[in-house]
Amino acid sequence: MTKRALISVYDKSGLEEFARGLVELGWELFASGDTTEAISSFGLKVTSVEELTKSPEMLGGRVRTLHPSIHAAILARRDREDDVAALNENAIEPFDLVCINFSPFAKVVARYGVREEDAVEMIDIGGPPIARAAAKNYAHVTVVSRADQYGFVLDELRQSGELSEETRRQLAGEAFATTAAYESAIAAWFADREAFPETMTTTLVKVLDLPYGENPHQRGALYAEAYGRRHLLSRVEQLHGRELTFNNLNDLSTARLIIDEFTLPACVIVKQANPCGVAVGASPEESFIRALSADPSSSYGAVVILNRPISADLGKLISEQFIEVLFAPAYAQKAIDALRKLETRVLTHYERRRGDPSEKDYKRVLGGLLAQDRDWGLEDRSGMEVVCGEISEEAWGDLLFAWKVVKHVMSNGIVIAKGLQTIGICGGQPSRLDAVKVAIGRARDNGHDLSGAVLASDSLFPFSDGPKLALEAGIECIIQPGGAKRDRESIEAVNEAGGAMVFTHRRHLRH
Repeated sequence: MTKRALISVYDKSGLEEFARGLVELGWELFASGDTTEAISSFGLKVTSVEELTKSPEMLGGRVRTLHPSIHAAILARRDREDDVAALNENAIEPFDLVCINFSPFAKVVARYGVREEDAVEMIDIGGPPIARAAAKNYAHVTVVSRADQYGFVLDELRQSGELSEETRRQLAGEAFATTAAYESAIAAWFADREAFPETMTTTLVKVLDLPYGENPHQRGALYAEAYGRRHLLSRVEQLHGRELTFNNLNDLSTARLIIDEFTLPACVIVKQANPCGVAVGASPEESFIRALSADPSSSYGAVVILNRPISADLGKLISEQFIEVLFAPAYAQKAIDALRKLETRVLTHYERRRGDPSEKDYKRVLGGLLAQDRDWGLEDRSGMEVVCGEISEEAWGDLLFAWKVVKHVMSNGIVIAKGLQTIGICGGQPSRLDAVKVAIGRARDNGHDLSGAVLASDSLFPFSDGPKLALEAGIECIIQPGGAKRDRESIEAVNEAGGAMVFTHRRHLRH
């Protein structure tokens, strides 16, 4: 018996090769709408759905394949006498393969300024039910839902004459994933007017298989939100080096978020998802040297990111360090030549990723996700309060610099800075006082002079012991959210020591 295939695709990529391959194997083709015209233009014989159903397209193409002759031909179970009898009674011949893809809803709504009526017209009505029907009946029907499946489907048909049940089952699962993702994107678009809708639908599409997860015994992959989002590696090219790992990308995400805080030449060095050196300089070279000198030992094997192109001299300087990942907007050829001698993963990007105010931040917990707005807070003086002391313009620059960095440090986060350079950072301590001790210790261990430095705390100091310790070490200005019951004691301690303190009235916890 001749095998029959129903084809209805919006994206015609690879269609000619696939349709021609089926015909060469003796298959009979049926198609809908402009897919019929496309297959005919290839010089192949094809029967239109309208001819099969004896019903014309209606409502401008909204009604094409929603017909019993189509769905019965897909859903009939060949091993059930009653199903076969129903087909015979209604003169319906079954389909053995369904090839279908949908109108590009997510791509259209991702465009700037798309009208609502245009978005609605991109909602595919007939395609998803056909894909689901074929996937449900995978025991008897093959469903092809992506163009990248054409090649191996044809290969197996040529080798075996038919597709194995395991292949059909795999394709069915991928079809259900495709329909789920498609309708998830539609649901997300309709729910976009609410920050936290009653039902949250997020479609994730795999960007990259990773060599392993956080540890070698864990599998890993990078996924991105499919609905109108740019992800960590969007418009990024790897120029050199080994495969990117899970931990590389986790560190790179933190580094990119920090570097976006600055417009002046800046360098950020991240290790274990925490910054260990951040600096602003008059040039990219200066910013790198200062960021590296902030904590040289912690920078070993780190992720380094700059917001200015890498010159030949800077490339040579960086090549003398061991770093895992280097990320910059451009590189001089001699810089690339110097870096190719190492295993460093060298990345460049073609478009700076801007913060999306609607982007959500997710944290996996047992059985679910915690969801929140991403912390895009603008870090300027508005809303901040000088609660004691006087602050020079230079000190204000350091305070705002440290405040921008500390929100990317694991809580309890402490950043000590001087001259737009971090000199002591600590995060992840259960005690804020311990975090201050560690940050001061790191600054001293790396030979930094704490006199005249500033300190930022991502959350309030519950007691005055933290500020007192900082002041005794030579720090002159403190920036913190405030709001503790004992704020008055902290203010008095800073005032008595001749220091200054700013309350931001906003915290930046990061767990």
